[in-house]
Amino acid sequence: MASSTGTGWAQLRQQARSLETQTENLFHTYSQFASMTKLPPQPSEDEIRTESQIKELLEKRDSLIAQLTRLLDSEATLTSSALKQNNLTRHREILTEHKRELTRLTSAIAESRDRANLLHTVRSDIDAYRSSNPAAAEAEYMLEERRRIDESHGVMDGVLSQAYSINESFGLQRETISSINRRIVGAASQVPGVNALIGKIGNKRRRDALILGAFIGFCFLMLLLFR
Repeated sequence: MASSTGTGWAQLRQQARSLETQTENLFHTYSQFASMTKLPPQPSEDEIRTESQIKELLEKRDSLIAQLTRLLDSEATLTSSALKQNNLTRHREILTEHKRELTRLTSAIAESRDRANLLHTVRSDIDAYRSSNPAAAEAEYMLEERRRIDESHGVMDGVLSQAYSINESFGLQRETISSINRRIVGAASQVPGVNALIGKIGNKRRRDALILGAFIGFCFLMLLLFR
């Protein structure tokens, strides 16, 4: 009798572990529906089938745990009863965890679908409103264009601000170069080859002035075009 009971226990436990593995595999598939960014308005066949299979496995595991409990209760006091009780407790804990996981995933999928359906409904209402109110749609379009123009003006103001900052920086550089130039001119008659160096510096100053003038002119031109 003890041997028969032990064999039945081992077989039921093997089935329980197999069903637990199958449940975890299905959870991996079912969780992908919860992580989808765009759920269809209605559950797909795959989603419905996966959820149904998980529920069916949970019911089978409930039945197996009940059978294991009856077997354990029917045993006399044996040395293996404590170990079997621990195994049974662990199967119950895993089953409880899986039931909670199913509830969590089902709720997450439902919330995502409700949110997607709500956004779709709002967009449909907006489109319908625009279709039935051309004047309002045109006014909204003009407001959007005005916003874009204001953003363009903001960009141009930023460019002009940078241009003024660069101009001020160039002014400081000119003052520094002028001071250096006066010193160099004073020593030009005493050091050979200084005149050629002064000529190069003068060319660089003229080039900087041309670049600054062209940049400021471009900024004002863009400002006039976009206003």
